[in-house]
Amino acid sequence: MFVVATAGHVDHGKSTLVRALTGMEPDRWAEERRRGMTIDLGFAWTTLPSGGTVAFVDVPGHERFVPNMLAGVGPVPAALIVVAADEGWMPQSAEHLAALDALGVAYGLLAVTRADLADPGPATARARAEIAATSLGAVPAVAVSGLTGAGLPELRAALDRLAAQLPAPVVDDPVRLWVDRSFTVRGSGTVVTGTLGAGRLRVGDELELAGADEPVRVRGLLTPGRFHHTDLVDVRLAGDPAADLPATLTLHVGSAAVPVRVRPLGPDTVRLRLAHPLPLLVGDRALLRDPGRHHVSGGVRVLDVAPPPLARRGAAAARAQVLAELDGRPDLAGELRRRRLIRAGALIRMGVPVRDLPVHAEPAQNGPAFAEPVAGDWLADPAHWRRLGEQLTEEVARHAREHPLAPGMPVDALRQRLALPDRVLVEALVRPPLRIHAGRVGAASADALPEAVARAVQRVRAEYGDRPFRAPEADRLVDLGLGPREIGAAVRAGALLRLADNVVLLPDALDDAVRVLAGLPQPFTLSAARQALDTTRRVAVPLLELLDRRGATRRLPDDARIVVT
Repeated sequence: MFVVATAGHVDHGKSTLVRALTGMEPDRWAEERRRGMTIDLGFAWTTLPSGGTVAFVDVPGHERFVPNMLAGVGPVPAALIVVAADEGWMPQSAEHLAALDALGVAYGLLAVTRADLADPGPATARARAEIAATSLGAVPAVAVSGLTGAGLPELRAALDRLAAQLPAPVVDDPVRLWVDRSFTVRGSGTVVTGTLGAGRLRVGDELELAGADEPVRVRGLLTPGRFHHTDLVDVRLAGDPAADLPATLTLHVGSAAVPVRVRPLGPDTVRLRLAHPLPLLVGDRALLRDPGRHHVSGGVRVLDVAPPPLARRGAAAARAQVLAELDGRPDLAGELRRRRLIRAGALIRMGVPVRDLPVHAEPAQNGPAFAEPVAGDWLADPAHWRRLGEQLTEEVARHAREHPLAPGMPVDALRQRLALPDRVLVEALVRPPLRIHAGRVGAASADALPEAVARAVQRVRAEYGDRPFRAPEADRLVDLGLGPREIGAAVRAGALLRLADNVVLLPDALDDAVRVLAGLPQPFTLSAARQALDTTRRVAVPLLELLDRRGATRRLPDDARIVVT
């Protein structure tokens, strides 16, 4: 099935033509039939000669009901423009055509009705000339009479040809149904009507109601979590210049009509503040209308559904320069370049296809290419991610200079200094020789030790290098300048091994101890281990306990031990 909206001046025979094509009555209200004038949207459908189905959204033609007309044509892919042969081109013909042009409708037909009352030639020529200057371009024209039935077979054939030209709907896209009518049927519950532009609805599908805080009037059904509800958008105009727009207008998109405040940015770009949020995507087409003047100000193309604030002086002009480079087509690389860091889910809700992420081959030291998240579902612009890595290294080095004995820079402090929204991004930026330990980022090698501590460690190595299992006494550590903070820094850097308070060895002691103990008759006692290692009980007890914890030795029930091979 494909959907066509009617368009044209009041009383030019739109409903009569739909009735003649389908055998169905599009005017639903008794008031419409009594007055002979369509007030609200009507719906009818029929089978074409090819076997396909065409559905008509019959719209009102009177200027008082233009908002209803726009609700009908907004979501449809094609239009049937109706002009009466005996009256020709009229004011509402022009306004309806302007709306179709503003919405970018590119497929259509011209039906010249009441051909039994006047020569259809002049009306056809004028209407085709007007239509040719719009997004519809050159359209086929058929002269018909809804009263006599003349031309109806030709119109059905033209509709068949139009159906063959329409692009196939994208059935795997998320559902966004702009609802134009809702009512309750006893036994069935709430029923809604609307035109589904993309996606597929099946029995049992779970959707969400957009604007659920307005339960009286249903405005849309959505695939859950796939749309960004926004009340602030930046758009490009196709129509009146930005400087000529009034401060308030009505935005028509889908079946929605929302008052907006207009802030000009560039010659053809504006920021719109919506009276209430809508589920909009980058690339959406809509139109602006001045209801007071009954004037279509022009179409808009949505460029950004989550624009940055304009708080600083000159921000509007700078924003206009950014928008001048956008064309309304979702651009993943561009969005990452502009936003620098963003969650993949946020981009998807904006209408940016993350699955089409280009893969850029980059050196491994520059971090991951932006074809993959850098952490969790966070995506990053590659250049910005490299700069963040460099800045993190600089911040950690600065912190080490200012706090030489501190066990690294806290992750949360780094997150704030780098202005990152999530601490997992800090963790993802850490690269050797830096490491994260106990919530802090610092150097992983002894090369980063303060000079005084490094000298003290060298003196320990010189004095105890040939006695690796002898530990300096507490007073000797003080003489060397190794207090608790200095020892902590050396241990974190891997320059010393801490067995207990004020009991430290050189870092190779564990491997050397395992080799010595493996040469003893198994199992061995604490006394045998102490003698073989040429050390004191003060060192041997915590050393063996550490070896037990690391699985290098195993303690037996009688307190003897064996080396685990």
